[in-house]
Amino acid sequence: MLAIRTRRRKAVVLATAAVLAGLTAPSLTASPATATTNTAATNTDYDDTYYKDAIGKTGASLKSSLHTIISDQTKLSYSAVWDALKATDEDPDNSGNVILLYSGVSRSKSLNGGDTGDWNREHVWAKSHGDFGTSTGPGTDIHHLRPSDVRVNSVRGNKDFDNGGSAVSGGGGSLTDSDSFEPRDAVKGDVARMIFYMAVRYEGGDGFADLEVNGQVGNGSNPYIGKLSVLKAWNDEDPPDAFEEHRNQVVYDDYQHNRNPFIDHPEWVESIW
Repeated sequence: MLAIRTRRRKAVVLATAAVLAGLTAPSLTASPATATTNTAATNTDYDDTYYKDAIGKTGASLKSSLHTIISDQTKLSYSAVWDALKATDEDPDNSGNVILLYSGVSRSKSLNGGDTGDWNREHVWAKSHGDFGTSTGPGTDIHHLRPSDVRVNSVRGNKDFDNGGSAVSGGGGSLTDSDSFEPRDAVKGDVARMIFYMAVRYEGGDGFADLEVNGQVGNGSNPYIGKLSVLKAWNDEDPPDAFEEHRNQVVYDDYQHNRNPFIDHPEWVESIW
């Protein structure tokens, strides 16, 4: 736990130092991005307010408390997700672009759509896993909706997450095989924390399925996504960076007004699972 928090503080300090020094990153038009930005929040800023009913709890009690907390949210329509993602995933080095999740490429905000070369709205928790589609609720929750290259998104499809496979062309280092997808190293933790958020937020209420993380792949249309052990490892190996923390803040401040607790407290993954 201490090691994770130390790495997080170090990452934020380094990102802040880079900005203050006026450093500039290479062009992000064709290569994977390593974008960072400042964030006003730290992992403890909301402990006395937003998370006050969860502090000190573990296991099922912690999961239940977090579910209650994060279920208080503003819900978006699926069409509104386009504009939301242009803000939440904006390239900090080019305000006209967004960073694509799996490839890491910076692409024009105007290239959103369904054609080759466009970016679209990727459901990180595949919408067929629980059959919620694009309905307002889990189908439009921008804590797990991210910009993704159309073709790379198609390669991922509704596969579960696991290690291994062959390189995905244009995937920034992502791998895939017949039943799983492994995102590039820089966003493995991001993916894991989005999955854990969904498993806590959607517990069978509001007419939607009870989403859960399990220990296997090939879950099909069942309301499960795996692999739990791999996602936990990704959460540890890739702690939240400044870009992910800033995104969480934008979702909270400007759109849904709820937070992904595992970005603020990645150690809560181990406490629950």
